[in-house]
Amino acid sequence: MFQIRIHGRGGQGVVSAAELLSIAAFAEGKHSQAVPSFGSERMGAPVVAYVRMDDKEIELREPVLDPDLLIVQDPTLFNAIDVLSGLKSDGYLLINSTRSPDELGISEAVQRLPDGHVLTVPATELAMRHLNRSTPNTVLLGALTAVRDLIALESVFTAIRQKFPNKVAEMNIAAAQAAHDSIKAA
Repeated sequence: MFQIRIHGRGGQGVVSAAELLSIAAFAEGKHSQAVPSFGSERMGAPVVAYVRMDDKEIELREPVLDPDLLIVQDPTLFNAIDVLSGLKSDGYLLINSTRSPDELGISEAVQRLPDGHVLTVPATELAMRHLNRSTPNTVLLGALTAVRDLIALESVFTAIRQKFPNKVAEMNIAAAQAAHDSIKAA
């Protein structure tokens, strides 16, 4: 089973990202599960969502405590909560930022991860360019498809088309594609 924890703030599409990732996995014939977790339900409050995917039925329903992958939609959370808690020693970390781990103040915490397992992508900037809003969720899902052979980019596109109306879907697909391409080019 592959487990993902997504951290962000209310209004950034954390719950939608988990749902889209689960739909994309299901489209590939995998068993998947998206579980939101809310604290105070207000704009800007920390939000966490969990995704599990496997080739067999998933019976767990609790929060993901030991993720294989962390997606951080808002890097200011590194200063607010222990985002990296439980990340496996061979796990992946995908951060919405133009800053390096050193600049984010997390280089010591992530030095145990293998080379190439900590990636930053300017998801907010790509979202502004393609969506005219600062919602990084679909952008980060596009980047995820380039980080690890887990979900195909086309499956993310399928999920986006199921969730959003035509024009909005195509804008999100363009943003996801741009993030995918930026990771592949790096």
